[in-house]
Amino acid sequence: MKKRIAVLGATGSIGKSAIDIISRDASGFEVVLLSACSNRKKIEELSKQFPAAQCVLTGDERGKENLLAAIKNANADITINGIAGAAGLEPSLAALVSSSDLVLANKETIVMAGNLVMRTAHEKNVKIIPVDSEHSAVFHLLEFINPEKKEVNEITLTASGGPFRNFSVEEMRNVSVEDALAHPTWKMGPKITIDSASMANKGLEIIEACVFFNLPPEKVKVVIHPQSIVHSMIRLSNGVFYAQLSKPDMRHPIHDALYWPNTTPSTLEPLSFDSLSLDFFKPDTQKFPMLPLAWEAAKQGALYPCAYNAANEEAVTAFLQRKIVFTDIPKITEHVMEADWGGADTNLDAVLRADTEARKNACSLIMEAG
Repeated sequence: MKKRIAVLGATGSIGKSAIDIISRDASGFEVVLLSACSNRKKIEELSKQFPAAQCVLTGDERGKENLLAAIKNANADITINGIAGAAGLEPSLAALVSSSDLVLANKETIVMAGNLVMRTAHEKNVKIIPVDSEHSAVFHLLEFINPEKKEVNEITLTASGGPFRNFSVEEMRNVSVEDALAHPTWKMGPKITIDSASMANKGLEIIEACVFFNLPPEKVKVVIHPQSIVHSMIRLSNGVFYAQLSKPDMRHPIHDALYWPNTTPSTLEPLSFDSLSLDFFKPDTQKFPMLPLAWEAAKQGALYPCAYNAANEEAVTAFLQRKIVFTDIPKITEHVMEADWGGADTNLDAVLRADTEARKNACSLIMEAG
């Protein structure tokens, strides 16, 4: 029987990779829902490729309401959420409530409302399968090496280091938008590319990993690995590391998620060890302050991760609009996090209120910086 698939953010980098994997197995999948923000031309092309799928543009008037209704009625077995930013939270919850497994690339879902999301998945008896390459690696390592997770001492998330890994703090004060968008390894959308340059993306992944794998912040480490071949590692209590290696291609974790719990042959290019060199470095937290801010948000819990995400999103938007300089991003995030975000993240209304308030605070700081 074909798996019924909903692809949210179908015209973005994750969506395109998902469509590629789905298209390779027409007998295994049926696309029932496709969404995009504003790329009408591309969504119309996809509707011809998948004529049975309902298509929704979320940038239109009532777009969010139409998408949530479509998710509710899609009867999908698997929902792939490739929506960027906080806008992905409510669609993720809608998918879980509709009893769909969630293939999750939208890390903000867990960062903003981790307890609410995990509880909803448990209540609906559905699975959340991460497709960020790092969390996908940890997810599958834990399945293969130690499914009960009793012996895990720590996990290590790898980071490419982005385009500024060899820059000094002084050099980073003068980087341009174009510099920050020139990622050396991955081809991604502008927001996540800027997050990679500031390492806020890794900060979000730290918070997500703490929630998703139920680990304290001190057991979630980060290492710079420029080649992006080792996607993450786990270390057991005996000190031994286990790692997942593959080419830096998001289609690998998406393939594994769509076929989970089976390990199915793939037609993607395998990793070759011919002329392969791997490097690892400790991250410079002075140069990348979004990392320690993320560990602090994870330690504080409550709505601090939500505030971290909201402040960063507003700061990144302002940087892309050339209203602030690159190094203002962590400064604005830190200032926003200095407020009291001690409320509970178990209620959607509370999460959305905190998100709105943090954005207001960030926008005020952006105006002062400009």
